[in-house]
Parts: sequence; structure tokens; C-alpha cells
Amino acid sequence: MFHKPKIVIIGGGTGLPVILSGLRDKSVDITAIVTVADDGGSSGILRNYVNVVPPGDIRNVLVALSELPSIEKDLFQYRFKSADKFLAGHAIGNLIIAALQEMRGNIFDAVQELSELMRIHGHIFPVANEPLTLNAEFMDGSKLKGESEITAAHNQIKRVWVTGGKENQDPEAMHQVVDAIMNADQIVLGPGSLFTSILPNLMIKNVGEAVKKTKAEVVYICNIMTQKGETDHFTDADHVRVLNRHLGEKVIDTVLVNIQPVPKDYINFQEWNEISQPVTHDFAGLREQGCRVISANFLRLRDNGAFHDRDKVVNELINRLHDVHSD
Repeated sequence: MFHKPKIVIIGGGTGLPVILSGLRDKSVDITAIVTVADDGGSSGILRNYVNVVPPGDIRNVLVALSELPSIEKDLFQYRFKSADKFLAGHAIGNLIIAALQEMRGNIFDAVQELSELMRIHGHIFPVANEPLTLNAEFMDGSKLKGESEITAAHNQIKRVWVTGGKENQDPEAMHQVVDAIMNADQIVLGPGSLFTSILPNLMIKNVGEAVKKTKAEVVYICNIMTQKGETDHFTDADHVRVLNRHLGEKVIDTVLVNIQPVPKDYINFQEWNEISQPVTHDFAGLREQGCRVISANFLRLRDNGAFHDRDKVVNELINRLHDVHSD
């Protein structure tokens, strides 16, 4: 019987669903592990008023892996206009996820049920079964709580950690999350915000431990651009260094690095106001971190912004699976 390689992708934000949509039609068993520490936009409002796990990242992942017709996915993604004061800014999918979470009593069961309804190709696991709060300590010793507050501070981050709703009790991932990581052939981190999309997942103790113990190859898709308030002036080696330092050992086996230059006059920094400048390269620093480096043209320019080329990244991930299995 043919064994489909198991790929686990851990993250959040806008990069995660892009890669997932590219993997959906490949012959792989996909599991998406999604952050629940978001507190901005529609997700943040619902989190504050309804006391639910923020649904935005989960919504985008559901759509990326859904085999529903386009019209149904478009409806799920539809966001009410600002003139609709009562529902202004809310995506229909966020409201559905919040409602089902209330009906089922927890986000994990709600997402599994919604996965069946939306004909999901693969598995989607919220990284925790409760809303998490991201905490940060900055280089100057100050501390802040909340993802949006941390990013808005524009202060150099020293470390991050997550807390749950129960005092003096560390948050834990469901056993399905840990099992998926331990049984994977490949773990993919990113692309996404280093401190606010990727690390919040890894800072859950049993998730971080599983990533350290798994026999799977751990691949990090390094960001193309630095992010204001998070990774200003970071090299690719700095990104890997931060991940390894937070986990207490060198866990990144392979890093995908874009070496195609981003045209200076192409980026609209007013529209894409979260980004700062292209990530610079430090190949000696990457070698010091003990990881294999795959450097190639992974760049896709669109809408005056710099993004990963989905198909090139996905093809490289599939190539790595074949290379590892043939070793």
C-alpha cells in the first residue's frame, strides 16, 4: 500500500494558507497546525466580546484546504463593508467558526466538524484548545502582552512566550497535535511572522518538545522581507538563530532562502506597511546553525509587494521529501 508522506505545517498569518493551497493537490498527507494567539482585527473583536479562540487564521486555512466550489469559499471569506456598522469588518467565516465553537464548547471539535462540512483535504488542528496570549520581553527589559501590542511597540524583541486562561498552568496542545508532529516525515515552519505567527506555536511546551524529538526533517521557509517591530535588520541566519534559541537547541535542519533581489522601486511601503527591507544573507551564520541551506529564486512580485512563489516553494518541499526518503 502506497504511503503518502506526512507533512505538518506550523504557523499562522497570510503565508501559511498560500503554501497549503499549493500542497493540496500533491500526493501528501497534510496537517496544518494553526496559532490561536491572534488578537487583531475581526478575530480580536470576536475574541474580546464572545470569548472565543480567534478564528481568522483558522478561517484562511480552512479555505486553503477546502474542496468546496469557489462560490462557497468566497462566501465564507466575505467581509462586511465598513458601512454595515453592526457587522463592519467581520468575515462570515469568522462568525461561523465562533458560532460552532460556542455550540460544541471548544475550538478543536468545532474545527474538526467544520473540516468535514468544508470537505477539507488533510487535517487542521488549532495548536491549543483555548485562546492564548502572546507575551514578549524586549531587549531593554520591558515586557508587553498581546500580539498587536507587541508588534506596534516597534521595539527589539528578546524572547516571547504564551500564556493561557488558567493561572499558574502552562497551556498544552491536544494529543492529536503532538502525534502529528511525531509521526511526520517533514515539519514546515513558515512562511510567516517569526515572533507572532511561528513562535507562539512552538512556545507551547509539548509542541516544542515534539519538534525537538521528531525524526522528521524540520524545514524553515525564511521570510523574504523583514517585518517592522519584529525583525528589523535581521539576516536569514538571525531568523534561524532566534528559532533555535527559543527551543534551546538546533532544531532547524533545512532553510529555504530567496536569493532573487527585490527591485527597490517596486515595493509600495505605504500599502505593505508591515514590511521594512529585504532579508539580508549570512550563509556563514546559517552554517554555524548547522542547517542545510537551499538558496534559489523563490520570489513572486505582485501588487507592488514581495511574496513567496507558491509553486516553487512547494516543489522544493516535495523534492526534500523525495531526497530524504532516498537517503
